[in-house]
Amino acid sequence: MSDKTPSQRAQDWLSGFENALSQGQTAQATALFDTDCYWRDLVSFTWNICTQEGQNAIEAMLQARLADVQPSNFALEGEATEADGVVDAWFTFETGVSRGRGHLRLKATAQGDRAWTLLTTMTELKGFEEKKGSRRIKGAEHGAQVGRKSWLERRQDEEARLGYDEQPHVLIVGGGQGGIMLAARLRRLGVPTIVVERNEKAGDSWRKRYKTLCLHDPVWYDHLPYMPFPDDWPVFAPKDKVGDWLEMYTKVMEINYWGSTTAKKATFNEAKGEWEVVVDRAGQEVVLRPKELVFALGVSGYANVPKIAGADSFLGDQHHSSKHPGPEAYKGKKAVVLGSNNSAHDICAALWENGVDVTMVQRSSTHIAPSESLMELALGGLYSEEAVQSGIDHHKADLVFASVPYQIMHTFHIPVYDEMKKRDADLYGRLEKAGFMLDFGDDGSGLFMKYLRRGSGYYIDVGASELVANGSVKLKSHNNIERINPKSVTLTDGTELEADLLVYATGYGSMNHWLADLISPEVADRVGKVWGLGSGTTKDPGPWEGELRNMWKPTQQKQLWIHGGNLHQSRHYSQFLSLQLKARYEGLDTPVYKPAPVHHLR
Repeated sequence: MSDKTPSQRAQDWLSGFENALSQGQTAQATALFDTDCYWRDLVSFTWNICTQEGQNAIEAMLQARLADVQPSNFALEGEATEADGVVDAWFTFETGVSRGRGHLRLKATAQGDRAWTLLTTMTELKGFEEKKGSRRIKGAEHGAQVGRKSWLERRQDEEARLGYDEQPHVLIVGGGQGGIMLAARLRRLGVPTIVVERNEKAGDSWRKRYKTLCLHDPVWYDHLPYMPFPDDWPVFAPKDKVGDWLEMYTKVMEINYWGSTTAKKATFNEAKGEWEVVVDRAGQEVVLRPKELVFALGVSGYANVPKIAGADSFLGDQHHSSKHPGPEAYKGKKAVVLGSNNSAHDICAALWENGVDVTMVQRSSTHIAPSESLMELALGGLYSEEAVQSGIDHHKADLVFASVPYQIMHTFHIPVYDEMKKRDADLYGRLEKAGFMLDFGDDGSGLFMKYLRRGSGYYIDVGASELVANGSVKLKSHNNIERINPKSVTLTDGTELEADLLVYATGYGSMNHWLADLISPEVADRVGKVWGLGSGTTKDPGPWEGELRNMWKPTQQKQLWIHGGNLHQSRHYSQFLSLQLKARYEGLDTPVYKPAPVHHLR
């Protein structure tokens, strides 16, 4: 048993690690890791987002990258802690071109303290830091100048030139939360960027959803970069409030945002090393030639609308959940909602509240996570008012989250959902009695692993589950719609349901479907499937990838990037994507270690 404090143990490890690295002793550095070990790097060592699993992978990465990276100045940040035999420590470090922050988990072994997990992240590029704090610009230009232009005039000049007389270095296709956050970071880094968005205004992608939509994630999880929500912001923000915030944010962060603009065709010019992107800007064709092209279109691709026999004969309204206008027009009518995940539950609840006779058709099992339990058991330690008061703001929480390698993440989550099963046993029992098909993921790891692996298959319960359990929302499980009739639907068990409204809450396809249409099927297949970990669980086929496919990192198509995810992921990973793009803008050498191979197409 060591008589050293956790901080002393962490400092000793960091000193030994830095000493081995400084001497180029990759075997000696690797020996400081446990046999069960993981090193997750966000850009700083690999110009990639990747995890080295095991000593052999770690040593191979160091042999390939150490001489170029030139890591140094590893320094403990704050005091390390110990719990359940694991020392947790934060540290800072440098490379030849950047500064970084990291996290270390140590375990005591017969050979001494050894690293279980290591996280290294790039925080800024040397010489290309954001102009913040002591580096902030003056704004005012004191003295007399002939022909002086005001801030507004300079801003108007930039908006008039960029995309016409001057080309952006980065073009972001998609002006929702992800595109806006990335653009804000690039603006701070001085990278000329345009965001194109088919909707008229920033925030419209939220405003145009069904009227009862609210965030299911809490406010502490959802802050935007640089401008956290006010401290009286609702825990679960309504969609129109989010939309207004995004519109305001876009303006005050001075993002070059082209609303009412649709990307029509993109082609990569290999000889020039640039893209040619044809866009329709409010009826005017404009050709943009960015060096880097980013798709920021959320978590998914096109809406999945099933092809069902007889759909053309239906006399009522039918639409995908993404087009659902709200319940008001259907009072006193009958609705059938196909699906049983977040959107399906939200829409069913709103219809029921407005006097609609509504039936949910459940095709496959769904994970239900009651919101209060999720907040307290899964998120509260990192994203809550209590976490903030204990010194864990969303920046630190993001890094804690990132420090857990995906290979072992499910082991952190299984106990949480085991406790949820006990805590909410009454609700789960009544749901199953009503015929609802429940699951907790293939391995019992619950909601977030389902989200990462497949992006579907769950509902954060904010009230609709009770309506299903007590029969207010009717349920037909173990079923699908076999045929659509003029005024009804026939299910696979032969049941016929009268219907004036049919909502397809049937999810979305992979993001690379956008690439097939905008660029080419060949490029879409070169990039491959987007999202998922290769876990071998339902809808996440192997082989194991170790990171989310194609997200926030170089793809197999040069100068093409995918950005998105929920608000938390868009905030956190936009930092690392923006630094990769900034490095390329400044002409830095960015050799990517082990670009991810493509195992799955569309």
